[in-house]
Amino acid sequence: MKYPDYLKKKETIGFVAPSFGCATEPYHTAFLNAQKKFQLLGYQLDLGPNCYESRGIGISNTPEACGRELTESYVSDKNQAIISCGGGELMCEILDYVDFEKIKAAEPKWYMGYSDNTNFTFLLTTLCDVASIYGPCAGTFGMEPWHPSVQDAFDLMTGEKHSVSGYDGWEKESLKDAEHPLVPYNITEQRVLKVYDPQSGAIVESGQADVDISGRLVGGCLDCLDMLVGTKFDKVPEFNERYKEEGIIWFLEACDLNVMSIRRALWQLEHSGWFRYVKGFLIGRPLCFGQEIMGLDHYSAVLGVLEKYKVPVILDADVGHYAPMMPLVCGSYARIQVRGNEIRIEMK
Repeated sequence: MKYPDYLKKKETIGFVAPSFGCATEPYHTAFLNAQKKFQLLGYQLDLGPNCYESRGIGISNTPEACGRELTESYVSDKNQAIISCGGGELMCEILDYVDFEKIKAAEPKWYMGYSDNTNFTFLLTTLCDVASIYGPCAGTFGMEPWHPSVQDAFDLMTGEKHSVSGYDGWEKESLKDAEHPLVPYNITEQRVLKVYDPQSGAIVESGQADVDISGRLVGGCLDCLDMLVGTKFDKVPEFNERYKEEGIIWFLEACDLNVMSIRRALWQLEHSGWFRYVKGFLIGRPLCFGQEIMGLDHYSAVLGVLEKYKVPVILDADVGHYAPMMPLVCGSYARIQVRGNEIRIEMK
């Protein structure tokens, strides 16, 4: 695994829009404020040609233009780290126009984004053996003030931190809109971790959980991952073989999928050999949190597939679309500890 150099003061942050750009509110104003904040912190900026575009379908521009921007920005010596402008819907369509061989041969640099950006954060790690950061997109850095999770993400990129912990609560309903583009997270819900204990075969409630696992940390948004299965970009079985001695910890979260779709997506990953050598699962709160269809809730949707692996499954973690999210280094060697309702992730 190759790890990029940490971003240093006065170096340049690149911004690209391989998924949505920052063309509309509240994203436009938030992105502008993020740029100001980075400059005040002492960094230079390098904006890709699609950052303010909205001509594409589900992405900022045409798949060709987005793939070209991502490749050229990554191999460029004009920036030392890259943050994606945003998530979206069809970033998978740009992959045919991303030159992964050129990226693999380039000097590694940090790339940060989440959701639709799984199409690059995950493939950068599994195809190119380069670590990436599954963390907030550019506009999030425009909030006033930064939530600790946002600071954690930037500290990972600059090497100030190598571990993250859970946060005090989470946001069920955002207050961010076109009239309030810079508002902080609206924390109203208490974080309650749950853990599937393979010894007892049951979910252990918060306060009783006790987990300590280590392994190679990979994953992302399940909506994107299940679309990669069986394509020419699916080299997960080979990746698993390279790191089988360490074992794999999968972090997974879902955006548009309902509980039935989550169950089907996990079944697909399982039957494609993705979970071989698994040491544990870290599951974020899905956007269908609390949903139930025909007796299936988001816990049984997950455990109905994963319990057979007889490894810990950490549920309702601060990962994914319900803010705040713990930024995770995809490709790191991680140790995850859960004690009661507290979680700590060390990433080497």
